Amino acid sequence: MNPVLVGDVFYSKLFVAAPKIKHMFNVSREEQSKKLVDMLNLIVGRLDRLNELTEEIRQLAIRHTVYGVKPEHYNAVGAALLWMLEQGLGKDWNEEVKGAWTACYTILSQTMIDASGYTQRK
Repeated sequence: MNPVLVGDVFYSKLFVAAPKIKHMFNVSREEQSKKLVDMLNLIVGRLDRLNELTEEIRQLAIRHTVYGVKPEHYNAVGAALLWMLEQGLGKDWNEEVKGAWTACYTILSQTMIDASGYTQRK
């Protein structure tokens, strides 16, 4: 998996869909792309043990609040992620794969939202 290509596809889609969040990304696209691919690899490597990721995901969420990430941003990220995966997987993308990634992202994003304290502030 080429991190720069994956990141370019993902962030291009994300910034078209949600241009107001682009200012939150203060590192190079290459560095941000590597972080994205590293996280995807970590998640895929632990798909059957997502609970092992909880503390790492909580820490990621806390860092994201510092950047200004709000709960509503997770929808745009999820949509861009699913779209990128669909483009990358091509004919291997199907309803089962889509459902699995949707479920995975839902768990991860809700964990991040909860860890960031937004749920309690409502």
